[in-house]
Amino acid sequence: MSSSAQPLEGAKQRFYGTGRRKESVARVFLTFGSGQITINGRTPDEYFRNVTWRNRAVEPMKFTETAGSVDIVATVKGGGVGGQSGAVRMGLSRALSLFNPELRAGLRKNGFLTRDSRMKERKKYGQKGARKRFQFSKR
Repeated sequence: MSSSAQPLEGAKQRFYGTGRRKESVARVFLTFGSGQITINGRTPDEYFRNVTWRNRAVEPMKFTETAGSVDIVATVKGGGVGGQSGAVRMGLSRALSLFNPELRAGLRKNGFLTRDSRMKERKKYGQKGARKRFQFSKR
């Protein structure tokens, strides 16, 4: 894939992708560069302490083999760190598909562009939580 990881001629120099996961929203900006990644002003190692979250966030770059040729600046808000890593993953995938449309088919096939729609279920009135109820007393 590395041979096809170049943008088309006459393409713009900055690419943007929005990623969402649970309550998290990520804005990912992709530019030509040397492979630097910053998430909220920090490196992925500093921001995502868990190895799984770190790997999930930068997985699209490893898959498309564009790690050394683009710089990434991401801002993430909301949710927890796990959801934020998923949001960065999706935003990065969308930006890469704009960077080079030839990569889109591979990203789509491997699930990078599919939105994970699972959200927290709302609390219902008359109950303790979304599913849990108050203790029932027969007498």
